[in-house]
Amino acid sequence: MPWTKNDYPDSWKNLKKTEREKAIEIGNALLKEGYPEDRAIPIATSKAEEWYKNHQK
Repeated sequence: MPWTKNDYPDSWKNLKKTEREKAIEIGNALLKEGYPEDRAIPIATSKAEEWYKNHQK
């Protein structure tokens, strides 16, 4: 099931808004590629945190 701004994993609730939106975007792309949710969530979290860190510079 794709994630939305209002329906996303609990582990993303403490991310900053833009960071969470990026995690949703990445997570949905991973799901579309066939990744299971239990793998897509940590990958998307890590990539979104990295993106956010680099995006702030």
